[in-house]
Order: sequence, then C-alpha cells, then structure tokens
Amino acid sequence: MDNRMNDKLLESDNEDNKDLKGRVWRESKMLWRIAFPAIITRVSSFGILVVTQAFIGHIGESELASYALVQSLIVRFLNGILLGMASALDTLCGQAFGARQYHMMGIYLQRSWIVLLTTGIIFLPLLIFTTPIFRLLGEEEELSTVAGTISIWFLPIVPYFIFSMTMQMYLQAQLKNMIIGWLSTASIIIHVILSWLFVDKLNLGIPGAMGALIISTWSMLIGEFVYVFGGWCPDTWTGFSKAAFSELWPVVKLSLSSGVMLCLELWYNSILVLLAGYMKNAEIAISAFSICVRVANELGRGDTKAAKFSIKVISCTSLGIGVLFWIFFLFFGNSISYVFTSNAEIAKAVSSLSVLLAFSVLLNSVQPVLTGKCLFYFLRVAIGAGWQSVVAYVNIACYYLIGIPLGILLGYVADLEIRGIWIGMICGVALQTLVLIYITWRTNWDEQVNKASERLNRWFLPPSEESNENSNHA
Repeated sequence: MDNRMNDKLLESDNEDNKDLKGRVWRESKMLWRIAFPAIITRVSSFGILVVTQAFIGHIGESELASYALVQSLIVRFLNGILLGMASALDTLCGQAFGARQYHMMGIYLQRSWIVLLTTGIIFLPLLIFTTPIFRLLGEEEELSTVAGTISIWFLPIVPYFIFSMTMQMYLQAQLKNMIIGWLSTASIIIHVILSWLFVDKLNLGIPGAMGALIISTWSMLIGEFVYVFGGWCPDTWTGFSKAAFSELWPVVKLSLSSGVMLCLELWYNSILVLLAGYMKNAEIAISAFSICVRVANELGRGDTKAAKFSIKVISCTSLGIGVLFWIFFLFFGNSISYVFTSNAEIAKAVSSLSVLLAFSVLLNSVQPVLTGKCLFYFLRVAIGAGWQSVVAYVNIACYYLIGIPLGILLGYVADLEIRGIWIGMICGVALQTLVLIYITWRTNWDEQVNKASERLNRWFLPPSEESNENSNHA
C-alpha cells in the first residue's frame, strides 16, 4: 500500500515537473518573441549615441568630454522629459488595444504628438544656449565652448525623439515589434558606415560624426512614418483627425506625472556626470565616468514588462545574461575603454573602474526586471490611482537624498573621486529596487487595474463619433 502511494506521489511530482518545464519553455518563447525586437531597438537606439561617442572620442579628449557633457546632461535631460511624457501614450495605447478600442490608438498618438512637440519647442533653448549654461555651472571654458558647438547639431534630434518614441510605443502596443527591430538594425548599420566614412576617411570631425547621427536617426524615423501612414496599421490609423485636439488636458496631466516619474531616474546619472566635471583633470574624469556609466546602463537595462509567473522567468533569464556580462567585465574591463578613446590616461581611469563597472552591469540586469512589474502597473493604474507620484517620491528619496549625497561624501570628502560617486550611485539604485519590490509585494494589483480601466473608459471616443471627425476633416 505504501509503495503504491509513493509511486503515485512520484508520478504526480514528475507530471508537475514536466508541466513546470512546459510553462517555463512557453513563457521563455513568448518572452523572446516580444523582448528580442525590443532589445534590438533599445541597443540600436542607444548604440547610435554610443557609436557617435566612440568616433568623437578618437577625434580628441576635449571633444569626447564635451560630447559626454552634452549627451549626459542636456540631451538626457530632454530625452528624460520627452520619454517620460511619451510613456503616457504607452499606457493609453496599451489599454485601448486590450479593450479593442483600436480607433482610439491613432487619436492618442496624435494627441501625444501635440503635447510633446509643444514641450520640445519650450526646451530647445537648452541646446541653443549650452555654452553659457555650462559656464554658469562652472565647467571649464574649453569644454563649454566645444559643447556649445556639439549641442547645435542635436537640434534635429529632438523631433526624432518625439516622433520615434511615440510611434514605437504605438506599434509595440499592437505587438508590431518586428518592424521596429528591423528599422533600428538598419539605422545603426547606416550610422556605423557613415561615421566611419565621414570621420575616419573624410576627416570631417564633429560635423561628420553629428551629420552621420542625424542621417541615421531620421532614416529610421522616415521608415516608421512610411509604415504607419502606408496602410500597415489599418485598424488603428485612420488618418489625421480634429479629435486629436480635444481632451488634451488629461493627456497633459498624465504625461507630466509620467514624465516626472521617469525623469528623476534618468537624470540621476546626469547629475553624477556633472559632479565628475568639478574634479581635478575634469576631461579625464568626465570621459572615464561617462564611458563606464553608458556601458553599465545600456548593457544592463532592458525593456521588461513582467507579471506574476513571467517575472520569475524574466528574472532568471536577465540574471543569467547579467552574470555573463559581469564575468566579461571583470576579466576584460581594462580593454573596453579603447573602443571609445585612444588616450592612455582616460583608458587607465576606466580600467580602475572596471570592478565597479562589472557590478553595475550585474545590478542593472536585475533592477529593471524587479522594478519593471511595479513600474509597468504604476503606469497602467496611474490614471485611476495617481501613483506616478509614489514612484517619484521613491526616486527622490533613494537617488537624490541618499545616492547623490553619499556619492558626494565618498567622492570629495573621503577622496575616492569617481569611485566614490559611483558607489553612491549603486547604493541609490539598490535601495530603490528594494523599496519598489516591497511596494509591489504589498499592492493588490487586480483591484487597482480594474479601477484604472473603469476611469479610462471616460476618455474613449465612440467609433462613430471618431469616424465623423475624420470625415469632416477630409
């Protein structure tokens, strides 16, 4: 009797194990089907800026440090605002697609364009007056002057940020990830070829590097326009509509609250790069720190949206990838700097940070997944519960009240310089991760999502009314 009972238990365990393996396999396939194009897009989008930084780094150390200042402070500042505000479209399009309100997705896209274009125009003076801004912040005169030249070349990149980010969210909400991946891949290939031609072969310097950046980014943007306007999104894009100019204030409020939440996280590294600019040998400090932070963040971070069982699969997958990169940078961190510069002093400074770089990559491979579920649902329930402010408060406390002061203390008082700043940064990120995990664990997400969905229904425009708006417009 006992033997039969044990056999049945063993058989049940085997079936459970097979079922678990099957669930993990199915979840992994779904994960990579969705995540792989998103990974390609993210790597390509940020890779274009990294490639530009690498080519500029071989022009000269002043150019490298100036580009790092512009990209890390001004451009990241603008990108943080626009990306944060554009994330409201991710919320709206995601819920509209899930509720089969397909006709609203094109309306939301156009409303987002109006709000973001207005915001972009307001902040353009930051790129136009970069030199006096950096002088006011106390940066070195040579760096401020070169930075002013580089920043002007970023003016055409602002509309690229606005249209590309919003169309990517619009397409991803429809699970049309692959087209974005193909366009991103093509753009970075074009960028590498043009950068090599303009900088290495034609010796055009900064204009060559920035010209290649503009051409490659706009080639991707034009491809997205062709795809959306060319009839490949017939259910969600029915043409321009006057309805896009209605109900703008709720979109503005959601965009601003989403913007604040994400900006506080994106600006964190920017402030630390600014602090590096006040150290001795500022060019070396900025160049080394910006190289390491860029590598750590972009290799570690991913576009992860997880829920319940999938978060376990994604966490294990991301952790496994993070461990591989952690081992790589522990052994080859001394060599990574030569991709960005031929200056031996900068390379030496980067090498001294290789251990911190390795652990930052490991932390950044886990942190977005662990917080991804929380941030994802926060965005989805924000309209109903207004919880973007909660994440904003968490970011303020962990990053700006703990991470940055600790970095300043270790960097300047303890005389650890760049290493001290970076240790403070890591502590802030780790604390934020722990706090958001706790909030996620304590929240009844089903209840909150239901509330958000009910309130979102007030924003929907009936299909017949939307069709009439388009007919009148035509």
